[in-house]
Amino acid sequence: MSKPKFRNVAHCIDSLPDDERVVTEYLRQLIVDLVPNCTEKLSYNVPFYSVNKTICFLWPGSVIWGQKRMYDGVRMGFTKGHLIQNDTQYFVQGDRKYVTMRDFKTIADIDVDVVKLYLFDAIEIDKQLSVKTPK
Repeated sequence: MSKPKFRNVAHCIDSLPDDERVVTEYLRQLIVDLVPNCTEKLSYNVPFYSVNKTICFLWPGSVIWGQKRMYDGVRMGFTKGHLIQNDTQYFVQGDRKYVTMRDFKTIADIDVDVVKLYLFDAIEIDKQLSVKTPK
């Protein structure tokens, strides 16, 4: 896929190859169902989700960053992943400072219960980080 500039999230998803579109739509619906008050917007040309701050993103492999495609499937990432309890290492931090991620090639690859736990933790962290401390 070339590097098009998408108008909105729907345009991004509609432009994806079928295998990535199906996984992206599934994860997107999971996020919207669990975080109904989230804001969805394009950032870096892919869907990002926030309440107070950015919580997570979906990055299809065909939407390249840089010069070449780096992975297959759809990468789901948590922007404050380093703060999420991650005993199972389902989402991996690797050498990144903050973000944890996992790539999904099919819907069958997604452990919905684990993804939900990560989303709930991310929402709670977002709430805690947005609380203003008295001066």
